[in-house]
Amino acid sequence: MTRKITGLRQLGHEVPVPASPVDAQLERVPNPHADTAYVARFTAPEFTCLCPVTGQPDFAHFVVDYAPREWLLESKSFKLFLSSFRNAAAFHEDATLTIGKRIVQIIEPSWLRIGGYWFPRGGIPIDVFWQHGTPPEGVWIPDQGVAPYRGRG
Repeated sequence: MTRKITGLRQLGHEVPVPASPVDAQLERVPNPHADTAYVARFTAPEFTCLCPVTGQPDFAHFVVDYAPREWLLESKSFKLFLSSFRNAAAFHEDATLTIGKRIVQIIEPSWLRIGGYWFPRGGIPIDVFWQHGTPPEGVWIPDQGVAPYRGRG
């Protein structure tokens, strides 16, 4: 069923990448199945930010799973939000939790988990995981599908 959604400032409009995560605006849309327990997944395998010490780029693969209530995360605003980190300095833990907490703030899901699978920096991969709420009962929640870093062995 198609219905017109109003009030969105980014979807359907030409919008530049925000200068920083603070400037980025996450948007939400009504959940047409708010009466049904289910899980939605966003996968972002090409995330980039800068090391706050060296200024060198850091790369991550993010997987965000959430059980929506009244709101869904609008995907274009999410892409722009993630892109806003490209020139921002953040430690792995800070970037991962900032993303997860901003999503929770805007859509108020019953449950959310974020896995930040970071590529090695200085020979050490740092993976960061955060969860908000309790997974819904009776809903299939698949593994995030990102293998732990194994290097060459």
